[in-house]
Amino acid sequence: MKIHEYQAKSVLARYGVPVPRGEVTFSADNVGDIARRLGGSVTVVKAQIHAGGRGKGGGVKLAKSPEEAQNIAKQMLGMTLVTHQTGPEGRKVGRVLVEEGLQIDRELYLSIVIDRATACPVVIASAAGGMDIEEVAESHPEQILREPIDPGTGIVPFQARKLGFGMGLGAGPTQKLVGVLTSIYKAFIETDASMIEINPLILTKGGDLLALDAKVSFDDNAMYRHPDLKELRDLEEEDPLEVEASKFSLNYIRLDGTIGCMVNGAGLAMATMDIIKLSGGEPANFLDVGGGANAEQIRNAFKILTSDKNVRAVLINIFGGILRCDVLAQGVIAAVKELGVPVPIVIRMEGTNVEEGKRLLKESGLNFTTADSMGEAANTVVALAKKA
Repeated sequence: MKIHEYQAKSVLARYGVPVPRGEVTFSADNVGDIARRLGGSVTVVKAQIHAGGRGKGGGVKLAKSPEEAQNIAKQMLGMTLVTHQTGPEGRKVGRVLVEEGLQIDRELYLSIVIDRATACPVVIASAAGGMDIEEVAESHPEQILREPIDPGTGIVPFQARKLGFGMGLGAGPTQKLVGVLTSIYKAFIETDASMIEINPLILTKGGDLLALDAKVSFDDNAMYRHPDLKELRDLEEEDPLEVEASKFSLNYIRLDGTIGCMVNGAGLAMATMDIIKLSGGEPANFLDVGGGANAEQIRNAFKILTSDKNVRAVLINIFGGILRCDVLAQGVIAAVKELGVPVPIVIRMEGTNVEEGKRLLKESGLNFTTADSMGEAANTVVALAKKA
């Protein structure tokens, strides 16, 4: 689950991470008053959307007076902000964060993520803050510092000092980094975060470290433990089909292709997407209905999948274990009859009650195409999608 920058800073501040003073607003009418309360000659107006690269897209601007800040906010609120992370459709700006201006000496990069290879959190740091970290990693990999954290001990002070000196900080700022990184790690663990990224972490001319920007994502599976964090979810920032899928406990991610996929099991879903691409097609989504799906969930999954107007054909790839093949067939037949699905449907099933499932599909009188292998199913659905 993603949250806005101002929400991320609020969460981090509760754990002692220093952040700039600022206020969020949904109306430009308040911006001038906010800027006056913050004082100083410069304020920053920042569009709040769930995407990076806002500065390059015109979503972060400096104002030298409260009046200028208010005018910037008027232009920003309601605009469609396009960045490299939003795609060409962009995101509509519904709120802005107004922050105090700061005297910046250096910009650093700092994040904590889960390293699946070592099965532990890892701190990623770089002296090249304020830039796209992917570009830095590609062009100057030597500038990326990594420090794995033992979950049994947590972050140890010498690790923070190692990173500080590795980024070229002096003794004073490095000692402050120990406290900042300890607080960030505490927030990471106690909120069940999957990522905390601060880009940039700034060193001011006065020698202070502050999180000038912050991006936090939480593990959806842990949100039952954090009802306060769950309230921070902004459904308007999410794809409507993904929001709808979450209501039925379906794992759905919308993509840009033309072949809809319905699969049980995340691993099989990934393999299905891979074999579609190998056959010359493009998957329109990732959709895992889960091992214990029933006919009702299948119907809801089919409704969501076919709501994507880009879908020209559907591939259903099911291994019948907990979800029996006959239950799948019943759900698909009911969904197609109810929704009147206009696109070709290719079904590949293996496992429990597979023969009964195939019999139900055959006797339904509907235009299903069955396949005995993943390769055959992928080739068939790609060919059908190209004809549609």
